[in-house]
Amino acid sequence: MHALSIPTWIIHILSVTEWIVAIWLVWIYAKVSQNPVWRGFAIAMLPALVSAICVCTWHFYDNDPSLAWLGTIQATMTLLGNCTLMVAAWFLWKQSVQSR
Repeated sequence: MHALSIPTWIIHILSVTEWIVAIWLVWIYAKVSQNPVWRGFAIAMLPALVSAICVCTWHFYDNDPSLAWLGTIQATMTLLGNCTLMVAAWFLWKQSVQSR
């Protein structure tokens, strides 16, 4: 746990917390607006959250080389998360264009 400074840990923890809150708020917005596309957007945010949790876990264990596989999962989840968010954003854009 000593691999990162306290301020860096604070940023990491707050970023993960912020992402969880954002997913929750988007999910609530989907319910309130009764728009399932927003629910899909919330689900599309999950791989990025997994990515963040992987990197925090690796840092928690002082970047232990035996956990280097977490870096591979983190990178994969970042790529997957970027793609799922791109698709979800496209569906939101498509829906907004159709509703005009």
